[in-house]
Amino acid sequence: MDEKKLSPRKKQILRAIVDAHISCGEPVGSKYLSQDVRIAASPATIRNEMAELEEMGYLVQPHTSAGRVPSEQGYRFYVEALVRQYSETKQEIDEINERLRYKLTEMDEILAEASHLASSFTDYTGIAFKSGAGKVRAERFDSVYISPRSFHLVMTFSGEIVKSKTVSPGFSVTKEDVSRFTDAANIYLANLTSDEITMPIIMKLEAIMGASSPIVHPAIKAIYEVMSELDTADIKVEGVNKLLKFPEYSNVSKLRDLLGVLEEKDKLLDVISSRTKLDDDINIFIGTEDEGDVMSNTTVIYKNITVGGKRLAVGVIGPRRMDYQKVIHMITRLAAGIDRMFSSGVPLLGEINDENE
Repeated sequence: MDEKKLSPRKKQILRAIVDAHISCGEPVGSKYLSQDVRIAASPATIRNEMAELEEMGYLVQPHTSAGRVPSEQGYRFYVEALVRQYSETKQEIDEINERLRYKLTEMDEILAEASHLASSFTDYTGIAFKSGAGKVRAERFDSVYISPRSFHLVMTFSGEIVKSKTVSPGFSVTKEDVSRFTDAANIYLANLTSDEITMPIIMKLEAIMGASSPIVHPAIKAIYEVMSELDTADIKVEGVNKLLKFPEYSNVSKLRDLLGVLEEKDKLLDVISSRTKLDDDINIFIGTEDEGDVMSNTTVIYKNITVGGKRLAVGVIGPRRMDYQKVIHMITRLAAGIDRMFSSGVPLLGEINDENE
């Protein structure tokens, strides 16, 4: 249903219902909404509007005499059209700055700290992950000749990341062979991902090398291996115990299945890849209402960032009735702080401090 067909009053009532359901977890009725100062309408008018919102698919009525709760479509509308910036306190900003400022070295430390902060500041389960292989790019290739049977291939990636790999072709190579391959790699392989190093490119390298073409295959294999090592998927999850406080996860069997997804990186990556985009960077997965789905009544929100040439993301996992307003704003600021920390070394989220003073 096109959101343009919703009147301003319907939008306000829908937002009030989502806000109330997030707060109390119970169906919301017209009498409760009539006490909301944002809605200037009688209970009868509100009931009519709620009935129309239900017909349009934005609300559902769990029981005949009960109030309404947001449907999946209602939550999506809330996220895409009604969410506004959440005002963080200066104390929260300072704490984020202090706790991330010193995490400048190891990527797994960054992921662990980012997931911890996402959980700490939103009170949901925090996640941080780096994406799978196939996206890193070598900016430059160098080589060191060791012997007729081996040489070092040195690759420089964005962010001044340097990796080397010993190549042992299994046959004799000359110093000139290694130098010629290195020159060709800088022309034809620089700034390509592993997916972009295609068979036509490999055949071109073999043609250039002529009689020394056998060197191409073991060298390309070494390049693939290094790229894969740099871009292996990894996920850090923090605050899983926070799921226990929500009634949505009171079913032990369902909770066990969900925990299984959180423990298996590949499964969780598959889930978050089927996301709903709010914009180019914020990604939102809203689980279906199918109780047979392990991710039913569950929302995943995360934001993409690039650090040292690697694609990372930070976000949270929680019930569909999570506080979207707070989560989206906090995750956006946290991701911006991590990005700024690596790109310029300035204090994290310093600009936000200026905005809030």
